[in-house]
Amino acid sequence: MNDRQSRPATARSVAFDVLCAVTESDAYANLLLPTRLERARLTPADAALATELTYGTLRMRGYYDRIIEAAAHRSVDRIDGPVLEALRLGCHQLLALRTPSHAAVNETVELVRGAASRSAVGFANGVLRTVARTRPEVWRQRIADGAKNDDDRLSALYSHPTWIVRALRRSLAAEHREDELEALLRADDEAPRVNLAALPGLAQRPEDSDLDRYSPIGFVWRGGDPTAIVAGTDGAIRVQDEGSQLAAQAFLAARPVERGERWLDLCSGPGGKAAILAAAAQASGARLVANELVPARLDLVRRAVAPVAAAAAQGAPAAIEFTQRDGTLVGDIEPSTYDRVLLDAPCTGLGALRRRPEARWRKTPGDVPELTRLQTALIDSAVKALRPGGVLCYVTCSPHLAETRVAVSDALKRHPELAELPTQEVLQALAVSELDLAGDRAQVQLWPHRHGTDAMFIALLRRRPSGDQ
Repeated sequence: MNDRQSRPATARSVAFDVLCAVTESDAYANLLLPTRLERARLTPADAALATELTYGTLRMRGYYDRIIEAAAHRSVDRIDGPVLEALRLGCHQLLALRTPSHAAVNETVELVRGAASRSAVGFANGVLRTVARTRPEVWRQRIADGAKNDDDRLSALYSHPTWIVRALRRSLAAEHREDELEALLRADDEAPRVNLAALPGLAQRPEDSDLDRYSPIGFVWRGGDPTAIVAGTDGAIRVQDEGSQLAAQAFLAARPVERGERWLDLCSGPGGKAAILAAAAQASGARLVANELVPARLDLVRRAVAPVAAAAAQGAPAAIEFTQRDGTLVGDIEPSTYDRVLLDAPCTGLGALRRRPEARWRKTPGDVPELTRLQTALIDSAVKALRPGGVLCYVTCSPHLAETRVAVSDALKRHPELAELPTQEVLQALAVSELDLAGDRAQVQLWPHRHGTDAMFIALLRRRPSGDQ
């Protein structure tokens, strides 16, 4: 057992271990951190600090790297991985949390001492003391002054790769809201509030909570860590972004539900939207098929909808079944079968950078063409699976134009049997308060800075009845 493993866990050591795993093993912070926190048995205050250290450092990694390079007089590519992660962690404490320099420097150097050579300890100490000698606002101006152009300045200050900055600019420009770009980038770098959803018919919003701004089934828990309330309801109350809740409710509200309808959630993992649909199906006499290709993700779907299945076990038969199939083939296997299809398509995830900040450092522009090809095949399959008159709800957690507006436009060209529905009107009708929406009335693009949600895209389409084209 090495020195790093043998020492008692602290908030900083937990964050450091997770940061190293994210970089070295492509781990996901949102999956790994809860496990490490449970194992460490930290106090609630220390667990909260570990969470802030982990996510805050991941969000601002690009900005901190520029400061580290200036302070170290070398490229971050020439700094050993664990040492670099410790330096990033130290920068977050010094520049964002305003931790006293002696505590931030000394504790960070101890992390390096347990993970690297003696020379690395001296190097880390020198870099962090250099960072600490300059005020945060001076560092910010220095980094801004060193930018090559405006996109590079925004990339540096708000810690987004330049290609993402440009993609977000184009997406906002499509709504004639390009002037909101800096506000969007800033929102991506802030910790999101924790939203929860009470599954309809299975749970009620607790009195000690604040109703979501828009989702009628959503709320914000005032009691801190929501783990206890989720466990206490056996999952009938679940953590779920408000944008995700609205997408599922748009699927349901596209038209009145009729008893006996068949619904398909084509790419259902990890199951958040499927849980809402299953509860609605149970209450309305519809039947939901939750399909997912990846076995581990299908297991997550089963767990997400378990409260619905448990309620059904007391009387009525369960309104949900599960299939493990390639979503691009379902339309050929079951043509003209479903009254409604939800296609929550695999995407770049650029709309959830607040929650999954490591994604901004893993995705590249080269990922977009491959994903759009998959989205095209899934849309074609979903259209085939729809009955004439059926509704397709196309959703991505990305505002990238290739995955949103262009994907829908191309689908309409390929499928003259499709017609757009007034998605904005549907969302406005179900929302608790009015949504500030822009662009095409047939599409909804939600935004972190404008709505406080992930940047979820929603488009409702209808397959015209035969002879109605």
